[in-house]
Amino acid sequence: MEAGFRTPLLDFFRRGDVAHDVRMVAAQGALTPRAHEQLALLMLLTGDPDPEIAAAADATLKIIPRASLSAFLARTDVPDEIREFFARRGVEPSTEPLHDVDRPIVDTAAGPDIPDDKDDPQSAMTRLAAMTVPQRVSRATKGTREERAILIRDPNKMVGVAVMSSPKLTESEVEAIAKMANVSDEILRIISNTRNWMKSYAIVAALVKNPKTPLAVSMNLMSRLNDKDMRMLSTNRNVPDVLRTTARKKIVIDK
Repeated sequence: MEAGFRTPLLDFFRRGDVAHDVRMVAAQGALTPRAHEQLALLMLLTGDPDPEIAAAADATLKIIPRASLSAFLARTDVPDEIREFFARRGVEPSTEPLHDVDRPIVDTAAGPDIPDDKDDPQSAMTRLAAMTVPQRVSRATKGTREERAILIRDPNKMVGVAVMSSPKLTESEVEAIAKMANVSDEILRIISNTRNWMKSYAIVAALVKNPKTPLAVSMNLMSRLNDKDMRMLSTNRNVPDVLRTTARKKIVIDK
């Protein structure tokens, strides 16, 4: 069931790359991204080939308060496919739109609600070490800054992608991630494809300088560097040779 809405997290599910236990957690409403993403995910899972998961997604949709759902459907940024899906279920938009869509529209996730300023790396590491993959995926969208800093490097790619869907993720965190050479290139590609993040020069520069960034992405963004960063790139032996050479040629041309 298509929702007319795409995100890296949803694409993971569409490709069929998600294990049964994670799909079940999502179908039960315990994977908690923003409202748009969560409803699109639940819609998708109502058509899951596993009837147990499809039934769980359907049951989760039924427990969403109708008033909240109608208010969500009243938003101008809701795709027609989502409105049509719920119209078939007898739910129509209300007159007053829902304003807070940075939270899930239904949240059955268990786990501690810890403020960022009350967490620390050691506590977060201990807590996450005891979690299953579905629990880590859930914490990636709902957890603390410390948890996100750890989970973005999780060996399971799904976990890192879920971090990038967290409503709590800040621009400064994205900049830090863009500098990491120990994250998957898929994460760096996600950053480069997100328009709001690409408005930040610091994030653009971090991606270009990161040797892990896919070369096509770095080459495309290189033209946005200022003179100082272009000169630094031209002598940076950590980046691919072709990127360094291209930067050197551009400096010569611009003289």
